This record gives sequence, C-alpha cells and structure tokens, in this order.
Amino acid sequence: MTTRAVVRGVGHYLPARVMENAEFEGRLDTSDEWIRSRTGIERRHIAAEGETTSQLAIAAAKAALIDADMKPGDIDAIIVATSTPDFTFPSVATMVQAGLGSTQGFAYDVQAVCAGFIFALANANGMILSGQAERVLVIGAETFSRIMDWDDRGTCVLFGDGAGALVLEAATGTGTTHDRGILSVDLHSDGRHRELLYVDGGVSTTGLAGHLRMQGNAVFRHAVSKLSDSAHAALAKIGLSGADVDWIVPHQANLRIITATAERMGVPMERVVVTVQDHGNTSAASIPLALSVARTRGQIKTGDLLVTEAIGGGLAWGAVTLRW
Repeated sequence: MTTRAVVRGVGHYLPARVMENAEFEGRLDTSDEWIRSRTGIERRHIAAEGETTSQLAIAAAKAALIDADMKPGDIDAIIVATSTPDFTFPSVATMVQAGLGSTQGFAYDVQAVCAGFIFALANANGMILSGQAERVLVIGAETFSRIMDWDDRGTCVLFGDGAGALVLEAATGTGTTHDRGILSVDLHSDGRHRELLYVDGGVSTTGLAGHLRMQGNAVFRHAVSKLSDSAHAALAKIGLSGADVDWIVPHQANLRIITATAERMGVPMERVVVTVQDHGNTSAASIPLALSVARTRGQIKTGDLLVTEAIGGGLAWGAVTLRW
C-alpha cells in the first residue's frame, strides 16, 4: 500500500473591486482590444486599500476548510505560496494560522513567484509522504497590484489579486496511477535568467518593495517550452502522456502561453481550464484559484487526472500530476 496526498477541499477568494481593461484607456497607450488580443485578459480583481495578502489567504482557507468539512484544529501544517507578503516577516502562513484561530502544528511561506503553488504542493506532498503531517492547508495568495508600475503598459495590464487554497490529507492508495492524490512532481529552476522577470527592490538592496519588471517576449519563449517539457516529464514519471489527461490546469498568465503549451502537449483546449480572462495573472494564487473555479463550474470531477504547471521569476518552474 502507498500513502497519497489527496485533495479533500478547495476554495478561493477574490477582492470585490473588478478592474476592466477599459480603465487603462485614456491614461496608457493601450486599449481593451489590444490587451485581449495579446493576453486573453478582460478584467482582474484589485485588493482594496488596507486589504492584505494574509486577509485574502484567510478567506480562501476558510472556504477550503468548509469544502473539506474540516475545522482549523484538524490541520497539521499551513504552507502559503506568495511573493507579496504583508511584512518582511513574520510569514503570511503564521498570520493565516492566527487568523483561523489555530494554535497547533506549524506554518511557513514558500517563494517561487508564479510557480510558488507548484513548489508549495511539492512541499506539502513531501510532508505527508514522510509522515510529518497528515493534513496540510496549501494556499496561494497575492496582492501584485502593490508592486505594479501603473505607467508600464507591458506589465500593469497583466496582473491581479486573489487567493486559492487546497486541503490535502494523507490516504492509502494502491501505488498505481488509479489512486486519488498527487502522483508525481517535477521541479526546476535556473537563476541565470533573473533579469527576465524580477522586482527592482528589496530589503538588502533598495530597502523598498520596488516594481515588477519583465521582458515579455523572452518570458513567453521560455514559458512555452519549459512548461510543456515539465508537464511531459511529470506524466512520464508515472508512465502516462497528454492523451491520458482529463484536464490541464495551467498557470493563468497569458492565453497565448496556455494555448501553445496545450498544443505542445497534444491536449485540446476543451480539456484546459482557463480563467485568465476574468482574473489576469494572480501569480502563486493562479492555480488554486483556477482549480476552485473549475470545480465550481462542474468541470473537474472526482477521479479526473489533472496536470498543473507554472513558471515564475527565478526562473523557477514545474508541474504536478494528481488524480482528483
């Protein structure tokens, strides 16, 4: 028998304010048509003044716990993927722990930018397989609106705020790909590409939060090849291919990247979860948010085989296969 980390609950939270593409017209050299045609994005959610990453994360966590029919006291560990924490320290995860009223277990953050949730899932899976934890709350939460240069049309139109969460629980499987839960993980990074996607500030450099900077064309080229290769690798580890996949749940960065990656994997767009039009790029929140929305839509069902992949600054990228 084999231990598996099985999804028991999922939830998400989006700030109330919706920012349509039209809001950029008049103050930037752009238009709704230009943004849609190049990114697929139509709108995004923006956190209210005073609304923090930890608050978004807590709301998503509560939704996931309700879906899992669990209480905060049932959770052994909380892992939050974020690049936009409330403070330099303490971690967002410990603030979530306090916000949920939980006093047991442990909590920590993971920082791999847009790939953060993939890395957090890998961490949670390792904790469960090693016996360190039985139930883990895994959250992706971001307030990227706080690090946008609102005069840079190449970046400010792309990002939004939000949070998504999963509850993972240890379960016994047969050791085959028919088991529910995480089946394989594939992780990578290459620090030589820092200049392609980064924030021009930090504690030990400028002492300020800084703004996001990106070389969009170069990121696009890396994303399509690296995401498809990692997804293929994760599937190959369990002897499967794109033909076996019920749903790709990709990082929601850009519709052109999503489409090109699916094509390279040989998976039709009818089997790809797409939410980028309504949320923009929510970085580490992107995948759990998409999972929650897809479950709400009735797309993802128990027993479906999913592959989810993401790439972010670093560069850092990876993929996870799981059976829902």
